[in-house]
Amino acid sequence: MATRHFLTLLDLSPEELHYLIQRAITIKNRLRAQGPTYAPFTNRTLAMIFEKSSTRTRVSFETAMAQFGGHALFLSARDTQLGRGEPIGDTARVLSEMVDIVMIRTFSHAGLETFAAASGVPVINALTDDYHPCQLLADVMTWTELRGSVRGRTAVWIGDGNNMCHSWINAARQFDFQLHICCPEGYEPRQDIMDAAGDRIVLLRDPSEAVVDADLVTTDVWASMGQEEEQAKREADFADFQVTETMLDRAKSDVLFLHCLPAHRGEEISETLLDDPRAVVWQEAGNRLHAQKALIEFLLLGRVDH
Repeated sequence: MATRHFLTLLDLSPEELHYLIQRAITIKNRLRAQGPTYAPFTNRTLAMIFEKSSTRTRVSFETAMAQFGGHALFLSARDTQLGRGEPIGDTARVLSEMVDIVMIRTFSHAGLETFAAASGVPVINALTDDYHPCQLLADVMTWTELRGSVRGRTAVWIGDGNNMCHSWINAARQFDFQLHICCPEGYEPRQDIMDAAGDRIVLLRDPSEAVVDADLVTTDVWASMGQEEEQAKREADFADFQVTETMLDRAKSDVLFLHCLPAHRGEEISETLLDDPRAVVWQEAGNRLHAQKALIEFLLLGRVDH
């Protein structure tokens, strides 16, 4: 099988993504019923390259490999020759001779694409400045677990048109749901990504109107990693875009709230929103483990029927 990479949700077909969601649910249910008895990755190694800090990404990938019988190597820029200027492609070629799969959490999406182009083993995007597709696997998995098929439903993104928003746009295309994007002027997602989604998305400015009849509402921090110097300006620009319990009351009665975490209580969400039963962020975070197990399994072994 030719080497497959997962750099954005568009690297897999809609049918393959549907398979991954269902496979992740199966893996999760099996783990709960039987414990970590399924070990398809014996003697397999995942290299994890981190240029951005992480909690959920590192723990979920490392645990996934351990529970599946494999091993994960944590590599930061200061621990490798990347930190001393080795070309990205050279590092990719070296790792391809030693490991079975690579996960990268970095800044430049173009750099990730360069790495993948030189790699002889699958490469997974664990976050770049442009996309966060692994988070969307967990998000759609959570939505599906709790509400069934997401096709034809309506999700609302409130906040910055950032890497998470870009991946939600791609998810709307691939999973066939509608996405309302609500952000302040000047903080829109990339135009080319919106254009490619066509009528799957609608750009709005008033959060209280955007959430009406929504099946799901989601947001992210106002200042992502690398934007800390913009914090004060962003707090002012996003002041009317805080997601609150009252805002969720305007959505459907069975609306769900997601957040990729970490959350800044009192900023993009109210102080108490994560205590609301409509907020399913802990299940969402836990599903990173199961969705990524399904992804790694697919990239290394292809489809599995059991």
